[in-house]
Amino acid sequence: AAAAPRGGLECFYEVDQAATFVREGGFRKVALQFPDELLADAVAVAALMEAATGAEMFVLGDTTYGSCCVDEVAAEHAAAEAVLHYGPACLSPCRKLPVLHIFGQQPLDVGRCAEAFRELYAERQSRVVVLSDVVYAHAMGELEQQLCPEYPNVIFSRLVCGDPPDPVLPGEECKFGRRFLVEAPGGLEDYAMFYVGAEGLALTNFMLTWNRCPFSSFNPATSCGRRETLNVNRALMRRLYLVERARDARVVGILVGTLGVAGYLTLLEHLRELLRRAGKRSYTLAVGKPNPAKLANFPEVDVFVLVACAQNSLLDSSDFYRPIVTPYELELACNPAREWTGNYLTDFRDLLPGACAHMQLPPVVPAAEAIPDISLITGEMRSTHLYDPPASQLPPSTALACRDQTWALAEISPAASFLESRSWQGLEQQLGQTPVSKAVQGRRGIAIAYEDEGCEQ
Repeated sequence: AAAAPRGGLECFYEVDQAATFVREGGFRKVALQFPDELLADAVAVAALMEAATGAEMFVLGDTTYGSCCVDEVAAEHAAAEAVLHYGPACLSPCRKLPVLHIFGQQPLDVGRCAEAFRELYAERQSRVVVLSDVVYAHAMGELEQQLCPEYPNVIFSRLVCGDPPDPVLPGEECKFGRRFLVEAPGGLEDYAMFYVGAEGLALTNFMLTWNRCPFSSFNPATSCGRRETLNVNRALMRRLYLVERARDARVVGILVGTLGVAGYLTLLEHLRELLRRAGKRSYTLAVGKPNPAKLANFPEVDVFVLVACAQNSLLDSSDFYRPIVTPYELELACNPAREWTGNYLTDFRDLLPGACAHMQLPPVVPAAEAIPDISLITGEMRSTHLYDPPASQLPPSTALACRDQTWALAEISPAASFLESRSWQGLEQQLGQTPVSKAVQGRRGIAIAYEDEGCEQ
């Protein structure tokens, strides 16, 4: 998405709708969250919103995690009472603050899109579900008017965001903020998928989740339609290889990739308990947006699991020193009750208690009765049964609670012992240990020739 033209700010950013949301909610402080590609318009939009509502507007210059998620943490730092989220969104439900999504109405040639659809689906009785990127949702009504008279079995999904959605009806599919009713006797497998939008994480997420449905797409930027040829089987094989790596791991780092998606705390507790029962050590890490340099600081961790929204969970870990798996893949590795069925889950909320795909941990099996298992990577024997540690063992949440007793921690945590051996252990306050000094003028210039170095050479 590109920044909106100056003359169309009010229309592109739906200023009237946003102002109505702020006035009706009685909000006096509102946070405006923009992705990087729209940040150039932030000051102008904030000025328009303040003039229309009289409320105080704060622009979030950088997001804590992915820009598709609502950054409640940064909004709370400004004591904001609500958030206006601009640009592409994953539509994950939030925990605390009221949110209005303003996607930005990107242009779509509806006639050319309908023509591409007819070329891809010549059979008028084809069963097709139409999905779209959120920035083109405004044009789906017009596209539906053109296609539905010709294609009686075409279903258009609708976006679900904001207020809690209505209960899911029988035969209705509701995932990733999209809802549509499946009427075919064979269910969703009898349908093809037509996606309006550019290639990206959203499309990959859809294709892995509904991996039994053939996909086609229309890219509004190029006005071209095509049948998607992403090798889903190869992608799934790569993910299942990461499951094997997770089974072999002894130390697992739980990466907190969101602080705003509802249910993330429940999932953290579930993952800690799952790893404890599987006999693996776990450490919870909050490093912001993960990158290879950050995670390389934890060489004692064998594999990481990323707790994030559905779009940001599928992180390509080929550039990282350790694999990064999703919560669903960790469950496949550590929960004996969960088996691979061909259905891939990217939304961690599906794994929570009470959700459609939640599975209770089975009873503990004595080690003598456990079925032996061989690692497909190392060829070594490994244990796959669940443990029941004694009640006297310290819970993981208190194992690293005290910072000043490093040697005491080293007795119960190999990772803490490793941390003690490092020359640099992170940004610690060290109150009373560092002498106080006045700020002084530092060097000026560039590293090859600072201004105070002279020109003796």
